[in-house]
Amino acid sequence: MNDSHKNKENSPEFLENSNSSIDPLANPEVETYVFRLYIAHNNFKSIQAVKNIKSICEEHLKGRYELEIIDIYENPERLEQEQIFAVPTLIKELPPPLQRLIGDMADKEKVKICLSI
Repeated sequence: MNDSHKNKENSPEFLENSNSSIDPLANPEVETYVFRLYIAHNNFKSIQAVKNIKSICEEHLKGRYELEIIDIYENPERLEQEQIFAVPTLIKELPPPLQRLIGDMADKEKVKICLSI
């Protein structure tokens, strides 16, 4: 009887079920990412940053992100509040830690690494 119990434990079905119950990737927590992108109206780099960050978010965070785009000419008071010194600037507010990226976000791999995506 002991041998049949051993065989059941070593069967692929049993191992698969036991692995899935302890595998932390089997049921990943769904985190919402919150971004603010500061741009300068029709500036070429700002337009590129909007396209690039939207592309990255749709590819890797679809349905799990919020992106607020703030034009510094329409909301100049936000520059001082957020201590924005250059545009485009992307701020990742959630999940922690808070992170800032400056530029057009063209290097998608670097952006993903910096934002922990």
